[in-house]
Amino acid sequence: MSLSAEQTVEALRAAGEPTRLRVLSLLSGDELSVMELSRILDQSQPRVSRHLKLMTDAGLIERFPDGARVFYRLSSDAPARRLIDTVLDLLDASAGEADDRRLEEVRRERETAAEAYFERVAPQWDRIRSLYVCESAVEAAILRAAGEGPFDRVVDLGTGSGRMLTLLGKKAKMSVGLDLSHNMLNIARANVAKAGLDKVELRHGDIFATRLSSASADLVLVHQVLHYLADPAAAVAEAARLVSPGGRLLIVDFAPHQLEQMRDEHQHRRLGFSDAEMRGWLDEAGLEPTAPIALPPDTDGLTVVIWTARRPSEAKANAA
Repeated sequence: MSLSAEQTVEALRAAGEPTRLRVLSLLSGDELSVMELSRILDQSQPRVSRHLKLMTDAGLIERFPDGARVFYRLSSDAPARRLIDTVLDLLDASAGEADDRRLEEVRRERETAAEAYFERVAPQWDRIRSLYVCESAVEAAILRAAGEGPFDRVVDLGTGSGRMLTLLGKKAKMSVGLDLSHNMLNIARANVAKAGLDKVELRHGDIFATRLSSASADLVLVHQVLHYLADPAAAVAEAARLVSPGGRLLIVDFAPHQLEQMRDEHQHRRLGFSDAEMRGWLDEAGLEPTAPIALPPDTDGLTVVIWTARRPSEAKANAA
């Protein structure tokens, strides 16, 4: 598909202003809220919002509300992205250096707040998780979604206290758990040892760049991690990269909700994910999603959803 002449002219007009070019450049590297963009650009929120509306109307960027906040990202429409990439490629590489520095400051503040939270709550992590929904029901559903096994290799991204490793470890010939928090990894090591699992490797690692081999695991888990991330789509893509032909990716997170206190009290970046959003990410990663499993809370609270997707087997992929 391609843009019509009218759409192309409208998009170029929307992009053809210095501040709006700066916004496009910033959004090419991160999803950002109006407040964050206002800070980076050193402009008022109403002024930034006007620029964002023009570019949204022109189809250059996408607006998605998340609780009381609104975030923006580049359009997922392929012709629009080609136009944006072409425009940004023409810019002098040094043009956005000051903006990039301020963006890094915003990212560091996010990371510092999240790391401080994880270090603070690490000893009580499993107890905090249990506040959302009956954990035994979630784990039973995870076991059903994962399948009987046995698994050659299980990878748990953002392993936290290692609960997914201990839940599934006896079905796996070998397991790998990654986490950015050393404190969490220490707790995971204790829990894995207590469970009597000796074929488990725990690594300090980044979910966006795991340094694990492509197609190396027949079961990949991302359990209650995505809502902390600024770019959950990139994390899903990296997790999907690890899934071997015939293997499975299992994502556990929250359905969309309006509990704003989760941002300040628990450093949640996103207030849940819709089925359509998750399916789009899984489709783009080359996986075949199955019907999600929704687990509502026993009382008022958060609904946990389990999304599962398979990597087509080599025979099926070749036939297609």
